[in-house]
Amino acid sequence: MKKITKNAAMILCTAALSFGIFNLSCKVNRGSANVAFAESSPAAVIPQDSLAVTQSLQNTFRSISSNVLPAVVEVDVIEKKKIQVYNPFQDFFKNNPFFSTPENDEDDSENFREQEQSSLGSGVIVRKTGKTFYVLTNNHVAGNAYKIKIKLNDEREFDGKLVGADPRMDVALVSFESDDKSITVAKLGDSDSMHQGDIVLALGSPLGYFASVTQGIVSATGRSGGQIGSISDFIQTDAAINQGNSGGPLVNIYGEVIGINTWIASSSGGSVGLGFSIPINNIKESIDQFISDGKITYGWVGVSLMEITDEYKEQLGIDKKQTGALASQLFLESPAIKGGMKPGDFIIELNGHAVKSVDQLVREIGCIPAGKTAEVVVLRGKEKKTIKIKIDERDEKLVSDNSKLWPGFIASPLTEENRKKLKIENEKVKGIVVTGVTEKTPAAALRLQNGDIICAVNDKKVESVEDFYRELDISNKKEIWFDVYNEGHTISTGRYKF
Repeated sequence: MKKITKNAAMILCTAALSFGIFNLSCKVNRGSANVAFAESSPAAVIPQDSLAVTQSLQNTFRSISSNVLPAVVEVDVIEKKKIQVYNPFQDFFKNNPFFSTPENDEDDSENFREQEQSSLGSGVIVRKTGKTFYVLTNNHVAGNAYKIKIKLNDEREFDGKLVGADPRMDVALVSFESDDKSITVAKLGDSDSMHQGDIVLALGSPLGYFASVTQGIVSATGRSGGQIGSISDFIQTDAAINQGNSGGPLVNIYGEVIGINTWIASSSGGSVGLGFSIPINNIKESIDQFISDGKITYGWVGVSLMEITDEYKEQLGIDKKQTGALASQLFLESPAIKGGMKPGDFIIELNGHAVKSVDQLVREIGCIPAGKTAEVVVLRGKEKKTIKIKIDERDEKLVSDNSKLWPGFIASPLTEENRKKLKIENEKVKGIVVTGVTEKTPAAALRLQNGDIICAVNDKKVESVEDFYRELDISNKKEIWFDVYNEGHTISTGRYKF
């Protein structure tokens, strides 16, 4: 009896389970509100005219990607870097007279060893000459490379060679050889034609993800700054840029390269929609110089430039709305001085272009070939003057020679705020404040210190920045000295002879 009951129970359970499964499947087939599958959901209903516009935009992005990606490469580099190796016995032997040896005293090279480090970035093929293809990338990607591999979009690899690199512009040119005439060379566009809101695509290998494409807009143009010290202005974009994108192209809707992706602003190290590209117009001449000379040759006029406040402009007698750059100091015997420029000149034009910032002026002067003559318009007080300056080639040794920098400090207005900081209660004290004294300059030789108040130049009183720069003119002087007020005392400096 028990056996029959057990079998019956099993049959009943099986039947109940089968019924439950059958019942559930029926509910699904009838379209239960509780259970749904994607394939049963209807497609979005989109008006045909709107869909046509969207499809057209999608086709545009597809076309750009398919045409430009073959010119985009991955740049794999190996660098040799010296790393310090800790020796726990070093200090013991070095500081113990019983074990000290001349070798231990003079040479610490044993504490360093050379190590190879690999990294990757992106690049874009911008030129072909015979069998040689040239890839444009960043200096911080390939500038210090020991070995370079160029990986094409079809995953073929070639040995690369560094043609030239420049840290100031943060650009580098790499070459590779191939008989394949079908390798794509990118077309360079006009970055000056880009405006806020223009659609752009960023291409490269972010975080090692080969041949990636992101899309966004031009968020801004003419940006300055950055973590790499580049003298370029930048195109800002919200197209996602990450590590590995460096050196890759930023392209417009015509598939033309209008920028080279360089850096991002991010607290996390990842893209937050703040990417920056070097405008391609800033680089075009550099490509030619790399190929012909292996380096970028910068023009030089011998001027130390600075941005100034509205209050400073007022002290110079200049309209607050006037844009430009102040020639705060000049190198003695420089092209600028030979051309007639003076410290205190406010530069407002270069070769017919309005000067809007120091970075812009530095970049445009640097792009003028040595030997060419530049026309510069300055405001000297309220007077406008046109000066012609013959550009010299930038010589780093001369540029770093502070002994030639005149006067060797920055003249700041004696404002009420500065009076409080310097605790100058005597209202009769007039002049300019000495700031930013540079070592080995004429100012340092005259023992000037930050916070000194220059009250007179060659015994002529000065009460404003405009007065000071007017009297600082060395064109008709053989020597200059200053009357300096400091902590209640006024003294005369020594005489600086020219």
